[in-house]
Formats: sequence, structure tokens, C-alpha cells
Amino acid sequence: MWDKRDTVGRPNESSAHPVYTPDPAKGGRIVNIGPSIMIKGELQGDEDLTIDGRVEGKIELRDHNLTIGPNGKIKADLHANTIVIAGDVQGNAHAKERVEIAPTGRLTGDIASPRITIADGAHFKGSVDMERADAARKAAAPGKSEEVRRIPEMKDDLKIQGTRL
Repeated sequence: MWDKRDTVGRPNESSAHPVYTPDPAKGGRIVNIGPSIMIKGELQGDEDLTIDGRVEGKIELRDHNLTIGPNGKIKADLHANTIVIAGDVQGNAHAKERVEIAPTGRLTGDIASPRITIADGAHFKGSVDMERADAARKAAAPGKSEEVRRIPEMKDDLKIQGTRL
């Protein structure tokens, strides 16, 4: 039915080369590490990364997104713009914008991020530091005068159940 030279349209055949899906929001690529891959060492990159395999060491994608798939087993500290955990992570998660733990996700380690989401059914054991990035920069830059904002004073004429305080 098909000519041997014509590979287009043949059923049940896949490309031997990895397929990189462009991320329309950033014009970049999303790289996938499959379930059969094991990496020991330091992972750094300038692209979004999805890991469904095993990684031991350190993962650093400072300005990009990191997704740990449901089959991912990670023993590493994570540094990324946004981190989504649907697999098993043992290590600390440091995100500039957000850390999300999906219902199938497990995180044993500390979170440092301005925003976090922990879904119903997710497992988390550790501490959370939600200091905003802009607050951290202000604290690191001495010599700048900071405006002091005060909480408005409470009025003395508060009433609780008809009793004047």
C-alpha cells in the first residue's frame, strides 16, 4: 500500500529523534527527560524542563520552568522560575514565582517561593518561606531609606455585645 521510500502517513511509526515543542509564550523549547533516564550530577539550562525520570544532584533553571512528572523521582535541590511537582522530590524547592504540588506529588524538603499551591491529596513535609523577591532585594540593599507604614490606631469606642470597652 505504501512505497518503502514514502514514510509519511505510515501508521505506528515514530521518529527516532526527540521532538521539541515550542513554548509560544517564551519562544523557547520544552525539553523532556523520560522515565527510563537516570542522571547523577548538576543539571543547568536555559529552557523549560519536564522530568519523568530520576535525577540525583542539583537542578538549576533560574529563569525557566521545571515540571516533575508523575514518574519523576528526584533527590536534588530545585532552582527555577516556577516548579510543578507531580512526582516524588527529596530536596529543597526554590522558585522565583511559584511552587505547585499536584495531587500525585510528594515533596520532602523546604519551599522558598512567594506563592505556593498544595493540592488536595499531595504530600509535603518541610518548612515554607514565602518572602517576596522584592522584599528580599530591599533587605539586601542597605542604605536605602524605607517608608514606615503604620497600622491605623483602634478606636476606643468598640462594643462587644453591648459592653463598652
